[in-house]
Amino acid sequence: MISIAIPGYGNYEIKNLVLDYNGTIAEDGRLISGIGVLLHELSELVEIYVITADTFGTVEKELREFPIRIHKISSDNEQADKFELLKAVGPESTVSIGNGNNDAMMLRESAIGICVLGSEGCSNKAMDSSDILIKDVRHTLELLMKTNRLKATLRY
Repeated sequence: MISIAIPGYGNYEIKNLVLDYNGTIAEDGRLISGIGVLLHELSELVEIYVITADTFGTVEKELREFPIRIHKISSDNEQADKFELLKAVGPESTVSIGNGNNDAMMLRESAIGICVLGSEGCSNKAMDSSDILIKDVRHTLELLMKTNRLKATLRY
């Protein structure tokens, strides 16, 4: 668990991390370099869930050696499917990270929602639904291990 007390913003006991796959921790279906080490480190602190429509059909191969839970969803109603996972694990104890329109509800309803502006960019909807916008997913994951960075950004 990650305990974070953010002055003027709130106190959080983070037990879960929900990650979008493509555009967030993967590019063109391949895990972004350097993410694996961070996933291993974070898995010692929180439960990690990767949620994806698996557009490229690579998620299981790319993530097979990591201690995470993969949730494949249909492309019919991705936003609702992502929100259902969040509700199931507990939004009050979850940080979510994504970049697309289909991540907006998940980002807005999480204890802390983080939008990643990676090589795919990010949607305005995802950005407006987030607590933080970060340009590199590696920095985003590091925030959860170096919580003073998170405090510095969110405190009032």
